[in-house]
Amino acid sequence: MSLRRLFAVARKEVIQILRDSRSLMIVVIMPVTLMLLFGYGVNLDLKGLPIYVFDRDGSQQSQDLLKHFQASEYFKVERVVNNYAAITRALDDGHAKMGIVIPWDFSSRISAGGPVPVQALVDGTDDNTANVLIGYVQAVVQGYSAEIQIKWLRQHGQSIQPAPVSVETRTWYNEDLESSAFIVPGVLALVMSVIGAFLTSLTIAREWERGSMEQLISTPVSAMEIMLGKLAPYFVLGMFDVIVCAAIAIYWFHVPFRGSYVTLLVSSALFLVVVLSLGFFISVMAKSQFAASQIALLVTFLPAFLLSGFLFSIDQMPIALQWITRILPARYYVSVLKKIFLKGTPTAMLYADLIPLGIFAMVLTLLATHAFHKRLE
Repeated sequence: MSLRRLFAVARKEVIQILRDSRSLMIVVIMPVTLMLLFGYGVNLDLKGLPIYVFDRDGSQQSQDLLKHFQASEYFKVERVVNNYAAITRALDDGHAKMGIVIPWDFSSRISAGGPVPVQALVDGTDDNTANVLIGYVQAVVQGYSAEIQIKWLRQHGQSIQPAPVSVETRTWYNEDLESSAFIVPGVLALVMSVIGAFLTSLTIAREWERGSMEQLISTPVSAMEIMLGKLAPYFVLGMFDVIVCAAIAIYWFHVPFRGSYVTLLVSSALFLVVVLSLGFFISVMAKSQFAASQIALLVTFLPAFLLSGFLFSIDQMPIALQWITRILPARYYVSVLKKIFLKGTPTAMLYADLIPLGIFAMVLTLLATHAFHKRLE
């Protein structure tokens, strides 16, 4: 292998990247854009959910319950209405996620010491939000009920008995339970998929479409030199984007980074080799840039977005999909990213993710090399 010829091919590819404004925009702008879009646009923290209240009682006790909802960061009382129809309209047009109806005999039944049902009408079009809302409502009402019960016991001269069992929670790794800390590290996998597979899928297909492949074949440059020369610039660009995205995550979104920077770079390099080899293989097999780009998006970006654990928990997927995720490199890279950023897991404990990435890198490199060699013959 001649380093001179390899550098010549790499230089040719760099010139091509600089001349292609679209590729340059993808390399420079898309990583930052994706980080900002997912960092700000995707928020799993359900706070300030709009609710309407129909207080049929209008007593001091019902107002106290309403204040509990107003004091909660999870609810925003948009309006207090005086009929069911207003709540129905608010739920229908999306102005409210939930309606609270306080019964007309709320205060009298509390004074009598009996149970009082409070109705909650929940918009179930989004089942996840609905389930969370129901849990929040129950927590607020239970807190209010506990206060009423304590007051009643004191008024009747009875002692207050502590609950026999209580839960003391302590959150690790993401102490503030911010969704950005969960989402932003995984964006690196999406960036690598785009930079790696999408752009490299155009390299050989571009040569075939422009008729310059025959000239490359006629030169003394070997297949391995062409492959490495064409992939080297994208590897450098990919590692640069990793550093940029990691810096945005840490210093802009303040995502905690507790692991090793070396481990981050090594795991990113492994995943980058995987997607570069896959993109190169797609470029060899597809002689059309359009077909190559569509296939690259289908087999890299979409699986990384939907099945890697980036947004959706793999444990909650059907068993068949859980097994499919085992053959997706993005699954292991996303797992490494979250462990490095949030948990600070030592490198020695990441073998369950790094070993599969290494195997994928070797297999796809050999596959791409073999396919390109066959094309040159």
